[in-house]
Amino acid sequence: MAVFNCADPRAYGFDGDRLARVDRFLAEHYIAPGKLPGIQLLVARDGQPVHYLHDGVLRADGAPMRGDALLRIASMTKPVTSIAFMQLVEQGQVALDEPIARVLPELGTVGVYAGGGGAVPFAPPTPTRPIRFVDLLTHMSGLTYGLQNRTSIDAAYREVELDFARDQHTSDEYLAHLARCPLEFEPGTGWNYSVATDVLGIAVERLSGLQLGEYFERHIFAPLGMVDTGFEVASGQDNRLGDAWSYQPGRPPKLVDRGASSKLLGTARFHSGGGGLVSTIGDYHRFAAMLLNKGELDGARIIAPKTLALMTSNFLPGGADLASVSRSLFSESTSAGSGFGLGFAMVVDPARTLMPASRGEFYWGGAYSTAFFVDPVEGVTMVFMTQLYPSSAYPVRRQLKTLIYSALVESRA
Repeated sequence: MAVFNCADPRAYGFDGDRLARVDRFLAEHYIAPGKLPGIQLLVARDGQPVHYLHDGVLRADGAPMRGDALLRIASMTKPVTSIAFMQLVEQGQVALDEPIARVLPELGTVGVYAGGGGAVPFAPPTPTRPIRFVDLLTHMSGLTYGLQNRTSIDAAYREVELDFARDQHTSDEYLAHLARCPLEFEPGTGWNYSVATDVLGIAVERLSGLQLGEYFERHIFAPLGMVDTGFEVASGQDNRLGDAWSYQPGRPPKLVDRGASSKLLGTARFHSGGGGLVSTIGDYHRFAAMLLNKGELDGARIIAPKTLALMTSNFLPGGADLASVSRSLFSESTSAGSGFGLGFAMVVDPARTLMPASRGEFYWGGAYSTAFFVDPVEGVTMVFMTQLYPSSAYPVRRQLKTLIYSALVESRA
């Protein structure tokens, strides 16, 4: 069982009584009414944990939530994949402005949607400029997600299970299916949450010659001491894997994946760089602490400070926020006041977010309602874990940020 040695919050600028309100709020509004079966929260400043909570159940059989719980982090995989790719950029193996066809020739001739879909074959796509690697990192590639449920293109994604490909396809098969689908728009002209980071993960595999999980283990997880993070649950650890639930309006959550019998206990055919990792709150805290410390933790340099600064800069056209350019019906970001960089969203206008925030704070979340943020101004990081799909079911992320910042009484801003 993981034990977090939390420092006295007062020594790190937090009011302990106000932090305790977070626990009471979550218990009263989410655990007691059964909205979230189980939760974990870890708040730290300057890398030092100052508040930890776990409550509720790990599994439907009543097994309690535990500190070392293995949980699906879904799209919180994306920042890890983005860091991995940028390591290869730092080594000169690839460049952001290169067409992806150099590494992924299967996608060299994709064009923009020109009609058809469903019972009617797609019309020959309209030729467009090549997708570049920067387009994948920024979600401006023209790709989409089947879960957007908006167009005949995302319907084609659902038909071949591109969103949930773990047990369906190899990396090569994944690209072959994707190449048959047209783009939603010309690369660089819009923002749409998509499978782009899955494609980026395949590029990491081809550039490195390693399967994505092995690359992560060698170059990110082992150096950071993230001993429990991967695309599969290690043998003998199945009792730590939590159940997953799905939101049902007006009814208790529906159990959709039992930890005791989950496919995550078996070998994955496809390592989804966009959403396939299982992790612990302790492991992801170490990842967030590395980000806060400008790419280094405990002597292990994962990424250079200048590279991370680039990744957390706003790449949206004209410095816009996501509310202005997003075409997505779903993403893991609050659109107003947030920009998007190379794998992270960041706050560009705190007032427009309508939440306490620091300009330059960066963050992301996962479909099972997990979330993290890194605030370089205040030195604060947060990791929140639960297992309810989708993340749009409740405003818990906004509420957590408000409660946590209300407890920060010594600001550095």
